[in-house]
This record gives sequence, structure tokens and C-alpha cells, in this order.
Amino acid sequence: MTQALPSRSQIRRLTAPDAFWWSTGIEDTFITAPHPVTGRTLDEYELTGHYERWRDDLGLVAELGVPCARYGVPWHRIQPRPEVWDWSFPDETLERLLELGIAPQVDLVHYGLPSWIEGAFLHPDYPKLVAEYAARLAERFRGRITWYTPLNEPRITGWYCGRLGWWPPFRRSWPGFVALMLAIAKGMVETVRALQDVDPEIVPYFVDATDLFDTDDPVFENEARLRQEIVFLALDLVSGRIDEHHPLWSWLLKNGARETELAWFRDRAVPLPVVGMNLYPMFTQKKLLRDAGGRFRIRMPYAGADLITRLGRLYHERYGVPLMISETASMGSLRRRLDWLERSVAATRQLRAEGIPLVGYTWWPMFSLVTWAYRQGRRPVTDHLAPMGLWDIVPDEEDPLRRVPTPAMVAYRNLARGGPDAVGMLASASAPVAASG
Repeated sequence: MTQALPSRSQIRRLTAPDAFWWSTGIEDTFITAPHPVTGRTLDEYELTGHYERWRDDLGLVAELGVPCARYGVPWHRIQPRPEVWDWSFPDETLERLLELGIAPQVDLVHYGLPSWIEGAFLHPDYPKLVAEYAARLAERFRGRITWYTPLNEPRITGWYCGRLGWWPPFRRSWPGFVALMLAIAKGMVETVRALQDVDPEIVPYFVDATDLFDTDDPVFENEARLRQEIVFLALDLVSGRIDEHHPLWSWLLKNGARETELAWFRDRAVPLPVVGMNLYPMFTQKKLLRDAGGRFRIRMPYAGADLITRLGRLYHERYGVPLMISETASMGSLRRRLDWLERSVAATRQLRAEGIPLVGYTWWPMFSLVTWAYRQGRRPVTDHLAPMGLWDIVPDEEDPLRRVPTPAMVAYRNLARGGPDAVGMLASASAPVAASG
């Protein structure tokens, strides 16, 4: 049974026993800053040819039979200069999804910003700028599109921009990370408020990367607990949960946060109607250990399906709201992808049988993505294709970016056509759904 995504006043439909939303998405990382050595940027839509092939690609989404799809819009192209707006791409693509009967889950910011925003997320006007952009887009589709992700993976954005220094504004410290997280979260709050000023029926879909930090070394137990709390930082900020009793309170103040900044979030807290969990068996499990030389390291062993059950229970216990798997896939062979699909769907079924409201599943990406190493590399784009999708990109003499369906596409299409059949009915939830207000 195909069901439409509920608007804000209908949000309780998410947890109807037979409600479930299969989804997919096209990788839309946008890093507009040229690499200082190679000069390369990272625009996934450009590198995979989606700007030219969008009509065919959206036809592939329709071929899957999913009722909804996460879909990013390129702010850097929509607003190439402060006073210039070009809505042609989102107008065409989002309109086409609607024509196909697919509800867009609009991804407003996916890591990168227009290059004219100096200092990126640390520009003093960033929250106002992102809120204006979001509101203008929402106004164009008022009453027709109601699901928006204010910013995809705030913690990963803060990490790469503030701790690793790979992306603007190139900070490389824990204080840099904290500064980025505060700015990003403030932008998310202002975005949600602006969206709902346009249309109170809009559902903010909060999507972040998940991680599980474990260790067998007692020396690293406190560090593992700290890292696990940081996983929830963005959601805790925007929902106003951080006060002097929060486990990160002292750590945030030590790393540059001011009490007045944290109070700002409590005063302007926004509810979390639904939380999206991005998780991957090859990235999400983190093991803290010592290497052969006795140095601290974090390894990423390939995880089993208990990754999903553990995360689902953690997020449900903490937030008590409907959850969706907003991104998942496995990289590599078709066999590995099919195995992960089978095991992750079984784990979803298990959580629903426990009464944990896991109400959606997104295979991401729909077709191969270009690895982030492309930006700092020299090899051609076809050497950076990661086989994670339901379609592979297989170059040939006539088409260097040819989409080729795999048996995983057929398997996923069958799941989508079956509605909740593969994941079972949602048992009576053990915690109440958050109010829609």
C-alpha cells in the first residue's frame, strides 16, 4: 500500500501500524571551494551528469515505485550571487517528482554553501541567509511539498569544516568544531522557523549521521562516552536539551561555547517531529583502540545488522519520536549490497516488532556516487565511482556515465511495492509520539 507523506497536522499517521515509507535519493554533496592543490570542486550532480540527466534519473526513481525520495537542491546554483536567484533547476525537478506522484523530502543544505558566503557557516549572517533561501523555496511549493531537511548531517559538516579543516572555513580544532556546530544548529533553528512561517504544515525532517563508539580498553571508556554524546549534539541543540545537567555542558564551555549561546537554543527550541538516521555498515561502527605502537586510533569494522537495532533503541530512548533510516547502503560487490539489504530490512522488522517507530527506509544512493577523494585527486571521475547503488554507473564508449540496473534494484522495487509487508506491522509503541506543535 502506497501512502502519502503526512503533513505536520497529520504527523501521527507516521505511526499507524501499517504505515511505512520506502525512499531513495541521489547523492548531492556540494563542496564549492576549489581544493588548494588540484583546483577541483565536488558537485555530485555535475560529476554524475545529473544536471543533464535529471529527467531520466527521476524516471528511475519512479521505476522503483517508492512513494517519496530525498532530493537535494543546489543552493550555490540557485543563488550564485547575493542578489541573484535562479529557480529553474528546482522548479523543473521538484515539479517533475510531484508529477510522478513522488513526495520530495527536500534536502536544503548538503555540506556546501554558495562560495560568496565568506567564512561559510561562520559568516555572521549565515542563519539569516539560509533561512531566507529556505523560505523562498518553500513559498514556491507551498501546500505541495511539506517535508524539508534543514541541513543534512550537521555533525559531519561540523567535523569536516571545523575539526579536520577540509572544507570552509577550514578550522582544525575541537573549539573550531564547537563553533561550527553552534552556527550550523542556529541556522537549522532559523530555517525551521522560516519554513513554518511560510507553511505551518511543513515537517522538518532532521537527518544526521549516526555512530556507535565502542572500546575494549578501559582507558578509552570516557572518550567513547564523550564521542557518543557528540553524536547527538546537533539534535540536542536544536531541541533545546542542553543545560547545566547535560553531559556535554562542561565540555562545550571548555571548547569555546558561551552560556548565553546555549541558552539561545533553549529559548528557541524546536520540536523534532521525525528523525532520520544515516547509517552504513562500513562507516558507522567505531572502535577505539591502540595500534601496534600503542597510539590511540579509531577503526571502522564492517558492522552487522545489530547496528540498526542498537541505534534504533538509542534514538528512541533519547527522543521518543518516529525514526526513519534516511540513508543506508553497502559498498562493493552486488552480493554484499544484497546481503546488507536483506539484513537491514530484517533489523527494521525487529525494531517495529518491539514497538520502536521505525517508519521509513532509504537506500542511498540510488546509483553510484563519486567519492570525496575526487576533490583532492588527479584521476578522472570514472576512477572515483563507488558502487553503492541500486544502479551502477558503468562507463562505455558511447556513455561514460551510463546507469545500469542491478538485481538490487529489482529487490528494492519489490520491497517498495509491498509497502509494509517486509517490515511487518508496528507494535504498540513504548513511548509517545512527539506532539505536532
